[in-house]
Amino acid sequence: MIQLDETVAINVLPADDRGPAGKLADMELHFTAGALEGLKLLGFTVWEGRGGKGPSLSLPSRQYVVNGERRSYTLLRPSGEAPAQDTLRDTLLAVFADHVPDAAS
Repeated sequence: MIQLDETVAINVLPADDRGPAGKLADMELHFTAGALEGLKLLGFTVWEGRGGKGPSLSLPSRQYVVNGERRSYTLLRPSGEAPAQDTLRDTLLAVFADHVPDAAS
């Protein structure tokens, strides 16, 4: 587990052979202080990049079906116009690259 700051730690769980193709790892945010202390947020997944790009990260989401079509929406959303999702995605991918350097290339 990697302590990100005084309130959040990141746990990287490398994928095993039983996972879907292209899945590199799951990541969790563990809250270590404050009102969320003792809780963890799951659902972050690192995937192999396409077309020579580096790994990508999917955020926690929920799937649903409308008229037979499967859709999803992201559960973690910015509260304003700030690029909070991009900042979080970049931070988690950097931690992944440091924690699993061979898989990040």
